[in-house]
Amino acid sequence: MSDQASTAAGTDAPDARAETPGLDESVRAVGAAGRATLGSAKDTSRALRRLVSADLQLARSAFGRGLAWACVAVVFGASSWLLLAGAIIALLQRAGLSWFQAMFFTALASLLVTGIAAWRVFFYFDHTGLNATRRQLIKLGIFDDPNDDEDAATSASGART
Repeated sequence: MSDQASTAAGTDAPDARAETPGLDESVRAVGAAGRATLGSAKDTSRALRRLVSADLQLARSAFGRGLAWACVAVVFGASSWLLLAGAIIALLQRAGLSWFQAMFFTALASLLVTGIAAWRVFFYFDHTGLNATRRQLIKLGIFDDPNDDEDAATSASGART
């Protein structure tokens, strides 16, 4: 049985070579595949560019609207805090504290909350520097951080003196 399979395979071998395309036809096929791949890459890059453009337009619009609503929130938040502070001062004065003491403790609470809020703002603004993206772009060699150049120049001038 295995002899029959080997003789059958042996008779098909010349037919297989006749069906194999020539070198010039193979080069044309590879060239056509390369052109198709390049065309696909161009189409993909155009689609990605359109997507990024649309995404940036949406983000710009959303940022403007969000900023407008943030301003409304700040105005109404400030006015409500003023009313609440007045009520707290009146309650503290009614509880037996002098006007000065009631206003002092209310102002102290305002300063404490303001300090905590400022600390958190600085903390979160540190994340707006895109530090992780910069590190990745520097690793890829696409982006040079000017801070690294200044640090290198500072260390080099410090080593010379």
